[in-house]
Amino acid sequence: WDVNVFLCSCLRQCLLSLCQLQLTLFYVIVPQNQNVTHNPSLYKKPFAESFEETPLLVAVLTYMGYGILTIFGYLRDFLRHWNIEKCQVAREREEQKDFVPLYQDFENFYTRNLYMRIRDNWNRPICSVPGAKMDLVERVSHDYNWTFEHTGKVVKEVINMGSYNYLGFAENVGACADAAIESTKKYGVGVGSTRCELGNLDIHEEMEQLVARFLGVESSMAFGMGFATNSMNIPALTGKGCLILSDELNHASLVLGARLSASTIRVFKHNNMQSLEKLLRDAIVHGQPRTHRPWKKILIVVEGIYSMEGSIVRLPEVIALKKRYKAYLYLDEAHSIGALGPNGRGVVDYFGLDPKDVDIMMGTFTKSFGAAGGYIGGKKELIDYLRNHSHSALYATSMSPPVAQQIITSMKIIMGEDGTTLGADRLRQLSENTTYFRRKLREMGFIIYGNDDSPVVPMMLYMPAKIGAFGREMLKRNIGTVVVGFPATPIIESRARFCISAAHTREMLNTVSCRPITDHTRCKNDVS
Repeated sequence: WDVNVFLCSCLRQCLLSLCQLQLTLFYVIVPQNQNVTHNPSLYKKPFAESFEETPLLVAVLTYMGYGILTIFGYLRDFLRHWNIEKCQVAREREEQKDFVPLYQDFENFYTRNLYMRIRDNWNRPICSVPGAKMDLVERVSHDYNWTFEHTGKVVKEVINMGSYNYLGFAENVGACADAAIESTKKYGVGVGSTRCELGNLDIHEEMEQLVARFLGVESSMAFGMGFATNSMNIPALTGKGCLILSDELNHASLVLGARLSASTIRVFKHNNMQSLEKLLRDAIVHGQPRTHRPWKKILIVVEGIYSMEGSIVRLPEVIALKKRYKAYLYLDEAHSIGALGPNGRGVVDYFGLDPKDVDIMMGTFTKSFGAAGGYIGGKKELIDYLRNHSHSALYATSMSPPVAQQIITSMKIIMGEDGTTLGADRLRQLSENTTYFRRKLREMGFIIYGNDDSPVVPMMLYMPAKIGAFGREMLKRNIGTVVVGFPATPIIESRARFCISAAHTREMLNTVSCRPITDHTRCKNDVS
């Protein structure tokens, strides 16, 4: 009976996979162009993004690869079920067989049979500053990536193409490091209390005033964790009877915050203004389900730069729509603040817009500032409200003083208030590196996604076997990359993601963008 149930489950999953394959092939055959600028008059400069459709042959071969892996996965699960093959995953104990299962083994099918084969590409421990170059701890596995052991050796001088170190402030020397050391001597490392109790330091007040001035808003508030900045503050702003319109590629923290708010959530196609406007129009015309009462508030949630696509939000069009339909706008600038705009003030600065047109400006200090935590900026009334209603503000421990000092120092450098041009130089270098690296990859014939000005550069791999192979081959050449596959991306859109930094030299970028045919083959460095 157990065998029959197991085989029926396998057959059902195979049929579902075939249906998904048919739908995907139909999607590939019928191109979906979502990159048309519908209101070019709103833009002061060209807005260029590219998202090449997956070729039909590549899609078929990719699904065949996943199909073969799935078949062998079911076979191995069958062998594990009868103890023919050793099962190394977490399972319920035999004495708990009459309990309701705490978790289902089948839910981890992908992890057991596909992810484990290439797990050596992730969670690699580093033992240096994650700057332009880094040192990796060497590790080996003797049981096909189920466990790892360290060899005691260190892989030196690995070019870091994976960290969000956009402006190169992740460093242990220089003005930021010196200021953080002095802050540690004065305040210590931990605070030991929340902001509303005994954890509100003068350095926190100084940081928030500086952030508000940097953003061009009335007030701001900082939080110790970027993820919690979204997930804990959206529920404080919306609730039952409110509508959230969310981009389909929004970060998990935004999705979690929307779900915790108990608001109605509707998703629009990525950066598609026609889809967003249709949802706005329907929300105004029809109101809430069943009662048809007007929504208490409508909140549009978007990101500045989408970290998996490398695309930039069509902010001028979004603002035009939110004004027309009297909605509110929540902008997550985790990846764009410090990395975009002539002054490094994010996507608002990039488009030359008024910060007052964005109701809630959110961002993190974990990328361009080389620190930790997040912020929300806007009107003073908004920030005062969040100080009394945000769970993250009331219950979370205050930000560590050295981290706050790192933010203050790096932000002053970007603004030029340190008396040097270092901030402007880094912003210019990041822009030049981004343009150069994207051009080199295109010249080599790779398919890359995103906006021409985005420092996040996804390079498409497609097939599952290439995910592990690419990461390993790059590491052999002393290049550290991030490879991403399903479920973080669509199943036929696996990719490698490069994050460009102002700390990268032209020589480093040439090393990465040279075609690595063999270990002994090198391409000429383009120093023009």
